[in-house]
Amino acid sequence: MKSIECPQCSALIDVPEDVVMGEILDCPDCGTELEVIEVNESGIKISTAEIEGEDWGE
Repeated sequence: MKSIECPQCSALIDVPEDVVMGEILDCPDCGTELEVIEVNESGIKISTAEIEGEDWGE
């Protein structure tokens, strides 16, 4: 299992070996939702997940 650093609080987040692009990971320390934006041989890149609100036609 690989580990990456949370961009918000610098905590280490365990990443499963079978992680895929678009997967959402939660930081266990600060609770930030992080989206996997790239997976390749050199590593995994993440960014803060964009939270989309519901559009109720208002």
